[in-house]
Amino acid sequence: MNPSSRQRPLAIGPLRTFEAVARHLNFRQAAEELYLTQSAVSRQIQGLEQELGAPLFRRGTRHVELTQAGATLLRTTAPLLDRLDASVRQIRQARSRRTVSVSTFASFASLWLIPRLEAFQRDHPDMDIRVSASDRYVDVDGIEVDLALRYGLAPQADPAHVRLFGEILTPVVSPWLLERARSGQGPALQTPPDLAQHTLLEEDGGHRSSGALGWGQWLAARGLDDLTPQRWLYFSYTYQQVQACLVGQGVAMARVPLVAPSLQAGELVEPFGTEGRTAARTVYWMVAPAVARERPEVAQFCDWIEAQAALTRAAVGEAA
Repeated sequence: MNPSSRQRPLAIGPLRTFEAVARHLNFRQAAEELYLTQSAVSRQIQGLEQELGAPLFRRGTRHVELTQAGATLLRTTAPLLDRLDASVRQIRQARSRRTVSVSTFASFASLWLIPRLEAFQRDHPDMDIRVSASDRYVDVDGIEVDLALRYGLAPQADPAHVRLFGEILTPVVSPWLLERARSGQGPALQTPPDLAQHTLLEEDGGHRSSGALGWGQWLAARGLDDLTPQRWLYFSYTYQQVQACLVGQGVAMARVPLVAPSLQAGELVEPFGTEGRTAARTVYWMVAPAVARERPEVAQFCDWIEAQAALTRAAVGEAA
């Protein structure tokens, strides 16, 4: 190969093929994703390796591995393709419907955001909302996400960070389970020690390792460190714990801002009343960069989120 040919920019097609093979580590799966034949994928990779002058993959009988050169190329290629695809989506959206992209975590989307979205869409029928629910933080400084709804310890002061509301924890049960307890048809549930006779619903690993948001810290604060319930029932996400509680599978340690509507509707009840509530150090906040708020649809959605947050603060009794 003429050495000068290696100075030419690489074509985008082979780079996209390379990224797909590197992601799957499988030529067949990459071909299926790209709607190409496996031989076409192989030819594109071979051509790319010839242009680079280095092998990108080690091909075994039953496996494919990235070489050092392949790993180096992937570190640059993957984010570049993501940004390219996001730019294309943004251009297409700008020429069609108004769209707002929101990133948040799964339980917040299920319990707080989605139940409220119908009212927003009713008032803004010409606006599309894209909700990406993941427990992985995304970079809102990029162009794929307009705003993010986050949870954790209070972030550092930043104009782009808007506090929504704080965290409050409380035990909750379904009303029929509590009624069974009060009528004597089930084990008592009048004081915290009575929890030893019940199933406690917990986020996976939360009892001892992340007790700040689970039963561990709540029980310890009441001198019940050694309390052993009838059984533990673990879930990966908060919304799963709430769903199990709604159908009477046990007593959950709920996040009051997320279940406030269910408490108001009587779908869930606090067996120990508001005296069972405990404030946590964690908070919910919105991240909305100024450049995103320049778009009217993003500004409207952010204003709506802040208005809904004010209603939540009022519902849980949080001071302004």
